[in-house]
Amino acid sequence: MEKAPLIDGKNCRHFSSMAQHRQANNGKLPISAIAHCSIAPHCRVMFSPPVIAAIAWAVILGGAGGLLTEIGSWYKNLKKPSWQPPDWLFGPAWTIILGLAAWALVLAWNGAATDSDRAIIIALYAANFVFHFLWSPLFFKLHRPDWAQIEVVFLWSSVFAMCIWLRPYSVLASWLIVPYLVWVSFAAILNAKIVQLNRPFGTAASS
Repeated sequence: MEKAPLIDGKNCRHFSSMAQHRQANNGKLPISAIAHCSIAPHCRVMFSPPVIAAIAWAVILGGAGGLLTEIGSWYKNLKKPSWQPPDWLFGPAWTIILGLAAWALVLAWNGAATDSDRAIIIALYAANFVFHFLWSPLFFKLHRPDWAQIEVVFLWSSVFAMCIWLRPYSVLASWLIVPYLVWVSFAAILNAKIVQLNRPFGTAASS
């Protein structure tokens, strides 16, 4: 009978009696053993559902934020504080922040021991997704920074909850949320200042 193809088994830590198998096959292992090789689980982790979900979460929020942010005449005519960062900085900042938060999702998911723990993580990120998504259309599409100022409180609360509730599953995941919390805190202060400088909005402004 034809022998199964052989692969290099030097990096495999999960094949039993490694020395004997390599000695019998001139340092090679049957290719059927690749399922037990330490390389294979790493490949599966890279494309696991939590990783895909985390990437999708970050890409959708980042993409939606970019599409819903209109730097038109209305925004340019708003009075803004002198300490507001340049407009070009917000895109890269959100890209880094959402990337770190996505990484935190994967770390927390891998640290979750039960389905109940994973349900908590899903709930945290789902709530944050909704509140994060809502801010841009309120501010830029509806031209209501005053409504966005109310909404950002819920966004900040969702980020703070992530920072606290992810810690039991991964301390690093909790720390990865800190830049998100700091940035939203700054955005909330900036939002409030813009409201202060430009109120009223909506029908009160046009009357």
